[in-house]
This record gives sequence, C-alpha cells and structure tokens, in this order.
Amino acid sequence: MTTSHLVSVRDTRLAVHSIGSGLPLVLLHAFPLDHGMWSRQEPLGESLRLIVPDLRGFGGSGGSVPGGIADLADDVAALLDAMHVERPAVICGVSMGGYVAEHVAARHPDRVAALVLVDTKLEADTPEARSARVDLAGKVGRLGQAILADAMIPRLLAVPHTTSPADVRARHAANHALLKEMILRQPVATIQAALAALGDRPDMTEAMRHVRVPTLLVVGAEDQITPPSCLEAAEAIIPNAKLLIVPGAGHLVPLEAPEIFNRALLEFLAEAARA
Repeated sequence: MTTSHLVSVRDTRLAVHSIGSGLPLVLLHAFPLDHGMWSRQEPLGESLRLIVPDLRGFGGSGGSVPGGIADLADDVAALLDAMHVERPAVICGVSMGGYVAEHVAARHPDRVAALVLVDTKLEADTPEARSARVDLAGKVGRLGQAILADAMIPRLLAVPHTTSPADVRARHAANHALLKEMILRQPVATIQAALAALGDRPDMTEAMRHVRVPTLLVVGAEDQITPPSCLEAAEAIIPNAKLLIVPGAGHLVPLEAPEIFNRALLEFLAEAARA
C-alpha cells in the first residue's frame, strides 16, 4: 500500500509517496504535474522501493521553485538522506523531471545506481523557446492555470487515430482528464517560477558525457515536445545508454504506455544487475 508523508528537506517539506522495498527508484514528475502522473507505476512496488516526491511547490510540497533545476536536484539528494536511503538509487525523470535527474547524476553521482531519462533532452532552451516560456508565464498570471492546460495537454498526449480501438480512446480520455486535474491544482506562482527555471537551465551535453552509470532513454514515437531525435542525440553522448522508442506514445510514456514502460524498466535494471 502506498504511504504518503511530508519530509523535511533543506528549507521546506516535500510530499513523498512511497511503496515497496528493495532497490530504491525515485520517480520525478514532468511540468506542470505532480506525483499523480506516476499512478500506473505502482506495480513496480512489487520488486522495487518507489520514492515519488512532489517537487517543491508542486502538489502537496511546500516552498516554491528555487533559482534553478540544480536546486531541485539538490532537493532529491537531501530527500534520500532524510529518508535514510543509504544505497545508490535509480533516478528516473520525465521531461522537467528528466532535467532534474540529469543534474542529480552530475552533482551527486554517488547517489545514482542507474539513470532513466524519459521524453526529455540534454540541450538548453533556444532563445525562441525561452521567450515562449516568458509569454506563457504572463498568460498564466493573467488567465490562470486553465490556459496552461489548454495549451499543453494537446502537446503532451499522442492523439488516437479514428480507427484506434475503444480501449485506446478511453485511456486517452482518462489521461486528458487526469492531466487537466493535475495542472489546475498547481499554484500559479509555482508554474511561473518553474517556467523561469526551465528557460534558464544550462546545456547538460558536456556534463552527461561523464555519466558512467547504466542509462535507459525512453521517448514516445509521437512526442511533439522532445521528439525521438532528442533522445537519439543523447544516446550518442551518454557512454552507457540504450534507447527505447515507444510507438503510439507522446510526451508522457509512463502514463500513456505503462505496460511497455514498466516492463522495459524492469528488464533494463535486470540487465544492469547482471552486467
């Protein structure tokens, strides 16, 4: 059964949801979501210790997004200390969570047993992308979270074809509703601060050349935000990386294709353990 609690970390308290035992697996959510995006990974708790925080300012966590993505990575390391996780953990992040995971690997390599980067990239924002984030932050400030949900959800999810089976269309509708609920509950100030942090994040290409732990890269074949080419580029840079492209999925593979994602993650960790 999943347990939820608040953990004091640095200058705030993070809401953390955990289940299972064994090798620790930290799951870091995408922007502008929270731990709820990982609900379909609960079966992994049968063989792993899942640690699923709301990043600061999101969900049930206190504080606000600090000066940069690196500070969120330091929160993760501090959280592992606070939860008395002594062995290195598997650090997994989607999109913004992937940026945080990259910084954990670069800043706290002794805490990382393996790395899983999903629907993310190594490069910094272009000036155009940074400007778009500034514009979006302004719109959210004027119009609220709904404008963000309307702008982002169509780009987060792969759209089923008209000939897709009924269960595929039903899952898409459920995912759409879940994402809207999550986005609407995030504070406007958190959204704006996170957009600024995302726009200011550094290029991690050179840092990731030095990451030696086993790394799984996962991307949806229909990802509009970080398309497969982003992860193909990362595979060529990270020394011990392997890439999985998931057909029919968009920017949130663990939510859209949980069976494929969960199986691939377990197989990757089993292979890493044998190696």
